[in-house]
Amino acid sequence: MKIVVLNGSARARGNTAAMVGAFREGAESVGHEVVVFSVARMDIHGCLGCEYCHTKGNGACVQHDDMQQIYDVWNEMDMLVLASPIYYGSHSGQLSCALHRTYALGIPHKCTKTAMFLSSGSPGVYDASRRIYSGFVQGYFRTEDMGVFTAVGDEATSPEMRERLRSLGASL
Repeated sequence: MKIVVLNGSARARGNTAAMVGAFREGAESVGHEVVVFSVARMDIHGCLGCEYCHTKGNGACVQHDDMQQIYDVWNEMDMLVLASPIYYGSHSGQLSCALHRTYALGIPHKCTKTAMFLSSGSPGVYDASRRIYSGFVQGYFRTEDMGVFTAVGDEATSPEMRERLRSLGASL
């Protein structure tokens, strides 16, 4: 199985990265390929809404930036994982930009599973990201929901969370 993770955190060793790392470890332990894109560290511009991708572009975006790396694997992935810290009540703007730019390609051809990992400094701040995930990503793609995993502060790096995410990855 080919798994793509869009990590919206700019912190290479932060809580979101710890969650992604535990999941990756479990998935790779049973032979899955995991490709992690640190979208907050990539040069990804916002969607222009120009419709070039659906007219003259035949599915190609008019913008040429680091999104091309994600486009290259979009239709090859079997699972999509969205991971992000919560900023001002929702996932990071960088993750939103990457998600918006997938509009050019539409529903991934092979993707059958999705999951979301969210970390924050406060409890009860996940609702907006959950709605986007379940209403748009998971709902629109018509994928099997493998879960939304949330962690407050150090909970993201706790042995319990690491084991939950490792187990998820190994169970696929």
